[in-house]
Amino acid sequence: MKELVQKSQSGVYDLFSSVGDRMLSQIYFSGFTILLIFRAIVESRFAFRKWREIVKQMYVSGVKSMLVCSIVALFGGMILSLHTGVELKKWGQQDAVPILMINVMNKEMGSFLTAIILTAFSGAAMAAELGTMKVSEEIDALEMMSINPVRYLVMPRMISMMLMVPALSIYTVILGVFGGALVSYFQLGLTFQDYYHRVYESIWVKDMFVGLLKSLVFAVIISSISCANGLLAENGALGVGRATRVSVVSSYLMVLIIGYFITSLFYGGFM
Repeated sequence: MKELVQKSQSGVYDLFSSVGDRMLSQIYFSGFTILLIFRAIVESRFAFRKWREIVKQMYVSGVKSMLVCSIVALFGGMILSLHTGVELKKWGQQDAVPILMINVMNKEMGSFLTAIILTAFSGAAMAAELGTMKVSEEIDALEMMSINPVRYLVMPRMISMMLMVPALSIYTVILGVFGGALVSYFQLGLTFQDYYHRVYESIWVKDMFVGLLKSLVFAVIISSISCANGLLAENGALGVGRATRVSVVSSYLMVLIIGYFITSLFYGGFM
């Protein structure tokens, strides 16, 4: 009986110890990521010296992902238009589809779809690249040569994402609205002229501002979380794989959470 009680106490202790270690690890990672953002912002004063690396990262993050963005944006707009249009057509309100499309794409879906695509396309690559450099001690070698890893590796990636995510968000909005126009014309009986006239009348500067603000915040989130996971990678190839997986999942979660609070701030008063 005494041994059973001791085993039970030992099991409870191990459980709380494991939970505590995990919580401390998350707190440390959060603090490291926040400090990394501030350090990258400070190092951005050297951006003109690193313009070649920034342009290279813009090409990798933006240009190479345009095909995927195009497919997702086009069919995302078509799906949204189809589902809403079919339901609204039952009450003869299919004319509201263009208004719905431009508002939803501007406020939410343009920046959200772009962030999701670039998290998987670029964020994972950042985490894997920096993680490989970390476990192979290349980052330690940079520090020994008095080369700042944040200035050399993190800052160009963050700036390139801050430039490309808003640009791709605008591109996604345009293609998404065009996808909605195709469905509205072929399946809902709206002409292109009527569709785009209603779209033009429903564009609001505030909605465009909120969408671009979200895309800018999402760019910082994706790049900082991905770079932080890469810089903290350890235990060889297994650690690089874990860092890549965690960076993608964490970025998805933060994009959803922060996106909600930004929307609530401008449209719902945090309610």
